[in-house]
Formats: sequence, C-alpha cells, structure tokens
Amino acid sequence: MLRYLLRPCAYIWASPSSLLGICSGVLGLLTGGGWQLRRGVLEFHGGFIHWAFIRFPGVKPAAMTLGHTILGRNIEALNRTRNHEHVHVRQYERWGPFFLPAYLLCSCVLWLRGGDPYLDNPFEVEAFEQFP
Repeated sequence: MLRYLLRPCAYIWASPSSLLGICSGVLGLLTGGGWQLRRGVLEFHGGFIHWAFIRFPGVKPAAMTLGHTILGRNIEALNRTRNHEHVHVRQYERWGPFFLPAYLLCSCVLWLRGGDPYLDNPFEVEAFEQFP
C-alpha cells in the first residue's frame, strides 16, 4: 500500500529531468519519430533523436534516460536497452534533480583521472551489473 502512495512522489522527484526528456521527445515526434508507453515510462524514438545520437560526441548511444523518459535511436534500440535504461529510471527516482549533475560530475572526474567516463561511471556500472 505504501508503495502505491509513494509512486507519485517518485514521478514528481524526477520530473525536472523527465521534462527535458519530454521536450526532446516532442522534437523527435515533430521530425518523424514515434513514441510508446512501457512500464510507466514514456519512450521516444527516431527523428531528431536518431539524428542527435549518431552525432553525439564520443560514444554513440543507442538509448538515454531522462527521468521517466527514455530516448532511443529506434524501436530496436529501445527493445535491446530497455532493462538497462530502467535501472537508470530507478536511479532518477532515488536521486531526483541531482542525478544529472552527479552523473556528469562522476564522468568528469573519471575522465580527468584517465578512466572511461561512461563505462567506469558508477551509475553505468550499476546498470551493467544488473543488465549487461
């Protein structure tokens, strides 16, 4: 019962990042992309999202989580990465508006120390441990 009462709080806590994801998703929709709702999370794919991801500096992401939204290059990428990305959704529910700054800070520190800013990031380590 308590879980159902706290669920709306998790959406509110992560909402600043979700709003960024929704705005990006709408850009995707306006440029030919699509959307779907899976496991309580809005997923957007294609259009601007695909275009931006293939031009991303460094790694070429298949998908990316922003709060309760997941952006993917295409449907196949979303299907392939969904479980991994849902680990990030739970991280957003814990960290709320602090997730993005914490993630980026970890990546910067790792890069400055000679580590891999993506694979060595503790948020990614947790997601890869659960869903490689």
